[in-house]
Amino acid sequence: MNDHEAPIVSIHGLWTVFGRGKDEVVIHKDLALTVQRGEIVSLVGGSGTGKTVLLRQMLGLEQPAKGEVTVLDQPAARLSRRGAASRVGMLFQQGALFSAFSVMENVAFPLRELKTLPEALVRDAALVKLQMVGLKPADAHKMPADLSGGMIKRVALARALIMDPPLLLLDEPTAGLDPNGSDDFVDLLRSLHQELGLTVVMVTHDLDTLFALSSRVAVLAEKRVLVTGTPGEVVKFKHPFIEHFFLGERGRRAMTPIKDTAPDPDALTPDFHPQSHTESHPDSAADHKEQSQ
Repeated sequence: MNDHEAPIVSIHGLWTVFGRGKDEVVIHKDLALTVQRGEIVSLVGGSGTGKTVLLRQMLGLEQPAKGEVTVLDQPAARLSRRGAASRVGMLFQQGALFSAFSVMENVAFPLRELKTLPEALVRDAALVKLQMVGLKPADAHKMPADLSGGMIKRVALARALIMDPPLLLLDEPTAGLDPNGSDDFVDLLRSLHQELGLTVVMVTHDLDTLFALSSRVAVLAEKRVLVTGTPGEVVKFKHPFIEHFFLGERGRRAMTPIKDTAPDPDALTPDFHPQSHTESHPDSAADHKEQSQ
């Protein structure tokens, strides 16, 4: 990774606000995050911290109240409907397949929407992507109702990759899969990341997935990105959410393979960024007092 290369995703001063007046709820406040080419960055946080909302803002499906979201050197809001799939692929949590379309039709849909390619080329491209995610040509004619949960994930992933986007967004990619299915899907994602040179931003609550794939973890708390770093670095940061999420029984089991290699907190790498709320926001003490009440 070139230190002077522009980030794939750059977010600065982002505010996300729902409702108005007395019903106004601030989800993100002066949030900042960058994602460099080739990284797999996992977003974690408690319920209501706006993880999936942040993915949708990167995709241009939702607009922040203020702030900048830049994706591949372009404002996310300007990602055209016709061009977005060639720049950003999205795997939604439940797959979001069209129930009336076959597997082939689902995967081919973004290409067909262009209305510029011969049908034979569209079919061939869809078959290549199905093979890439571990499905067989015979699966192309099945309907979503006939698919297992793991197959739905793979079809949705093939569709997300049909136009070879450099950035892939994943919303809970292993949710709903059994342990073996989850491990297989993690192996697939790792392989595709390496083979295609993808940059990945992923929301996940699954600690095994997080530790298996993440280059960095970004923790959303207190309406911002609280800290970013490698998984081994982030678990050293003192905060109630981090201690509960990473250091509970499930977290300790998931961390077993890395606990012997976790860095000394006094010798953290430059990519480790605890973001002081009191330094960044003069009103942070008041915010913390309100949250604790």
